[in-house]
Amino acid sequence: MFRSLQFFNYRIWFVGAIVSNIGTWMQRTAQDWLVYDILTKQDAAAMGIVMALQLGPQLLMAPWSGLIADSFNRRHLLMITQISMALLGLGLGIMVITGVVELWHVYAFALALGMVSSVDAPARQTFVSELVRDDFLPNAVALNSTSFNLARMVGPAVSGVLTVAVGPGWVFLINAATFGAMIAALLVIRGSELRSLPKAAKGKGRIREGFRYVRHRPDLMVVMTAIFIIGTFGLNFAIYIAAMARTEFGGHAGDFGLLSSVMAVGSVMGSLLAARRDRPRLRFIFGAAAAFAVACTAAALAPNAWLFGLALVPIGVSALTIMTSANAYVQTNTDQVMRGRVMALYMAIFMGGTPIGAPIVGAVTDVFGPRWGLGVGALAGLAAALVGFIWAWRAKQMRFQFDRTAKRKLRITYLQQQP
Repeated sequence: MFRSLQFFNYRIWFVGAIVSNIGTWMQRTAQDWLVYDILTKQDAAAMGIVMALQLGPQLLMAPWSGLIADSFNRRHLLMITQISMALLGLGLGIMVITGVVELWHVYAFALALGMVSSVDAPARQTFVSELVRDDFLPNAVALNSTSFNLARMVGPAVSGVLTVAVGPGWVFLINAATFGAMIAALLVIRGSELRSLPKAAKGKGRIREGFRYVRHRPDLMVVMTAIFIIGTFGLNFAIYIAAMARTEFGGHAGDFGLLSSVMAVGSVMGSLLAARRDRPRLRFIFGAAAAFAVACTAAALAPNAWLFGLALVPIGVSALTIMTSANAYVQTNTDQVMRGRVMALYMAIFMGGTPIGAPIVGAVTDVFGPRWGLGVGALAGLAAALVGFIWAWRAKQMRFQFDRTAKRKLRITYLQQQP
């Protein structure tokens, strides 16, 4: 499960990522509550706009950010992006503490952070390929998700307590300081032990080359289609949890942080299960999408906060199984020289759909209530599972066989080899 930690560079990266991700989740939770309950009167649509501004640049800048990741030194790129994000957190924190912040300021900082993150994401995703060998890559990707979600367990709970005790501004300042861990890790990593991967050749048409590569890979196309559906309409957890905690159950910032951490428990379980697998498979992605639909339905029907929190655990497990398996599948099944551009497209589709979905989910939540917002997530999981099923049926020639005499009566067979 933890075999990638045998590499020194990956160990350093893993530790730095945990500290930095804790700060990131603290800021996300504090920012969501700042918008939802301090700067507005429980306006879920405003939260959706913040999410759209923060994630929209990933969609618009993807072709260029992927090319940057394929063309330049990723370690140096990450130093620049991490320092930039630390300065943005510091600036927003100062504005909140001094009492001058308004909603449009949060919108502006969210957009600036989104622009920096659009360059950071493909560089960070593909930098893992330089830390470990390709046969360790699925495990390293899964452990990255574990690191992210361990932080997701700790960060929101701590942020909820601090937001009540001292206010969200100090949480932003703490997040700015935690970027120092990742910057230090990038400085300590041994350059002599980094793998030298091929860079994109200079010349025109390099962006179009990335699009052509994905277009001629039906397996990548179906994964990205499912990820777009889930990422756009299913993974709006900040809206779901804030609205259910505050509007449906009458809670406060501490309850919001606690419920976010509860879901992260399931997320850690999902990422650790993915780390145990030798290779990612498409069946895990689409099976988890179906499970996600069932879990969201259960959460929407929960009569109280305790049962709602319990339903968040399988939501976390299934969501992380989808994300980790899809990420690892795309990386391990893409040529090294194309990896940055393909991962940029993947991240754009995964995160960039939020500018479309978050305002819609926020509006549904405002008009019809939080439970109907979760219903949108359930429909997204069902749609993604159907995409995978239809593709497997048509392209992979999947067939069901029913044998009354066999112990395992229902079997799924493939007339072609399944990846």
